[in-house]
Amino acid sequence: MTIQGRDEGTLGRRLRLGMVGGGRGAFIGGVHRMAARLDDRYELVAGALSSDPERAHASAADLHIAPERSYASFEEMAKKEAARPDGIDVVAIVTPNHLHYGPAKGFLEAGINVICDKPLTHRLEDALALEKLVAKTGLVFGVTHTYTGYPMVRQAREMVAAGELSDVRVVQVEYAQDWLAGRTEDTGSKQAEWRADPAKSGAAGCVGDIGTHALNMAEFVSGLAVTELAAELNTFVPGRKLDDDAHMLLRFVGGARGSLWASQVAVGSENGLRLRVYGEKAGLSWGQEEPNEVVFTPYGEPPQLLHRGGPGSSPAAVHATRLPSGHPEGYLEAFAQLYRDLADQIVAHKAGRQPHPACLLVPGIEAGVRGMRFIEAALASSKAGARWTKL
Repeated sequence: MTIQGRDEGTLGRRLRLGMVGGGRGAFIGGVHRMAARLDDRYELVAGALSSDPERAHASAADLHIAPERSYASFEEMAKKEAARPDGIDVVAIVTPNHLHYGPAKGFLEAGINVICDKPLTHRLEDALALEKLVAKTGLVFGVTHTYTGYPMVRQAREMVAAGELSDVRVVQVEYAQDWLAGRTEDTGSKQAEWRADPAKSGAAGCVGDIGTHALNMAEFVSGLAVTELAAELNTFVPGRKLDDDAHMLLRFVGGARGSLWASQVAVGSENGLRLRVYGEKAGLSWGQEEPNEVVFTPYGEPPQLLHRGGPGSSPAAVHATRLPSGHPEGYLEAFAQLYRDLADQIVAHKAGRQPHPACLLVPGIEAGVRGMRFIEAALASSKAGARWTKL
């Protein structure tokens, strides 16, 4: 499938990718590496893969990174890679939240593009500082809100923007998991340990980890910004220091109303991200566990099941589609779509021209800052007894 305006091949080589974090035992680093490889746009050539130098070098050897490009710290990596004639074009930051800001700042200052996990940082002031630095450098900065890469999420966004629902009235989003329903952080799970630690995760737990995804989805598809929220954050597991469940009411620009539920103690739910948008003339729904479908229901008519790659696919959905209809695409392909679109942006940036509009749907620094403002507003509202709080 050929997309007009794609910048593939302009450099005559793959983009040189570095990685901070993501060494042995890390989950999300492997996901980033698979996503980067899927469309053959990147080559992993350098890394500071762990804060433990021995583990960092062992992890680099696992990934066939040359010993001289395996670094003991991100500071050393940024300095040396910026000085190399074949230095990295972009770095992926796949560390716990508290280690996002330092590397992002360091690589931006070294003139290197950045792909960063969400939430952007673990403090709002750091996010705002990064926003200024991105504006100053003009570099490409992507935030991996994975679900925006799904073709049918982009289809839904385009349908709303085209007025197929008419004026949006209600937006409901939920993200339900059960992996922290017990004291998972005490079982040796590295992923649970840092997420339950305020020093590494930040002041929010569930809200920062998956609530930010839910907010991003609600605003991305509806095209509307949340102006106020009323939040109740809960910690159900005894002894846990951060929230593991959150319920919120939302007010949107233009008068739409909505709700957001995020939970990591919803027993029986594995990765239940679901979005519903209701307008004056129609409604639609999408769920991450059946990501190749959107249910679209015009008022007074039977529901229509729209399939990825099928008749009526929008240009944005076609842009993010790799396989014909009936061949399922999932999480890795959605993640890879962010990497592919960011590759197009980086190539265009190097060529000194504007990227094709089709590749600009990847959340950037603004979405990252938005997520941090959302966390702060949710925490403030909950502490004030679920008082309405401006976002």
